[in-house]
Amino acid sequence: MATTILIIFLIVYLGMILGGLPFLRLDRTGVALLGAIALISINALTLEQAVASIHLPTMALLFAFMVVSAQMRLGGFYDWVTQKLAGLALSPASLLGVLTGVSAALSAVFSNDIVCLAMAPLLVDACRQRQLAPVPYLLALACASNIGSAATLIGNPQNMLIGQTMRLSFDGYFLDAILPVALGLAACWVLIAWQTKGRWKESAAAAESQARAVPFDAWQTTKGLLIAGALLVAFLVAPWPREHMALIGAGILLMSRQLRSQNMLGLVDWELLVLFMSLFVVNAAFQSTGFTDHAITWLASLGVRLDQPGALFAATFVLSNLVSNVPAVMLLMPVVHHPLGGVMLALVSTLAGNLLIVGSIANIIVVDAAARRGIVIDWRRHARVGVPVTLMTLAVSGVYLALRF
Repeated sequence: MATTILIIFLIVYLGMILGGLPFLRLDRTGVALLGAIALISINALTLEQAVASIHLPTMALLFAFMVVSAQMRLGGFYDWVTQKLAGLALSPASLLGVLTGVSAALSAVFSNDIVCLAMAPLLVDACRQRQLAPVPYLLALACASNIGSAATLIGNPQNMLIGQTMRLSFDGYFLDAILPVALGLAACWVLIAWQTKGRWKESAAAAESQARAVPFDAWQTTKGLLIAGALLVAFLVAPWPREHMALIGAGILLMSRQLRSQNMLGLVDWELLVLFMSLFVVNAAFQSTGFTDHAITWLASLGVRLDQPGALFAATFVLSNLVSNVPAVMLLMPVVHHPLGGVMLALVSTLAGNLLIVGSIANIIVVDAAARRGIVIDWRRHARVGVPVTLMTLAVSGVYLALRF
């Protein structure tokens, strides 16, 4: 049984690395789901054990903030923000700086993937209207969204998982993360502006694929912002579980006389939720075999002690780019025992996502949105920005965490 579980585990994580499996039209979610089904089918876990392995507080928090983000999208908030940014009478470099700050701030509250999905198509059209080269701004959107999402425990899925599972303080984490994040955003802006100097302008392109902006609804946007603001305040001062408060906020937003609940729920990323649940099951089955303890002992015999900050930092960086940040975090959380280990895991797994296009879903969303408008951002072009931005932000985080440890 243990050998069979190991084989299924390795196949699932091979799918995480490749983004699917050869000869099958499966993405990462499909691979993880089939792995969970296989483990339940061979009785590696009973159905009750599989359900118990899923961390429901994380799932509830993730779902609730997907509903909040859906409210903001249907209210036209992201479209309105993008259009307002495009209309600012600023120099190209200053506009890049404002975009970097705004996209980071939005990602810290509404999730980086959602921000990129909503803003990228409109950003391309806005750049073309101003005859600006879209690529620097698209790269700034992707990188800044990833960096900004590291600032809070609700900015991205892996941070929600870490915060809920390890019971991190919301304000305590923010105070630890804000300095590396702020310095990382400054480095991102300086690097992209320096690489783009003298090449800001681009001749007007045919706007055959203009994105359709969602009409701005002041009331729906205000309602979403009020709920989001109330949740942030509650997370800081209220003694109740974060997932309970978030679900209440989502429930209030679903009670609308104008927005249909099916439209809001249609914007929930159900695939991501299924991926989370499936990986919980796969990892629980794997940990029951004892292979995890053997692997940790073997690495320690080689001098690699994952309970030490340096080794954990390196392992998080490598695994986040190998299997993606959410699976990497799930693998590493059991070995994190230091009080600042959760902060390190959240910062490094998120910032490492800027290294390559496949390092984060936000990167892929931006690249795909550009491709649909005839703009090619290949891995080399992304790496020119992503690699130095990642190394700089991780260096800043490493120094800061070393001082804190």
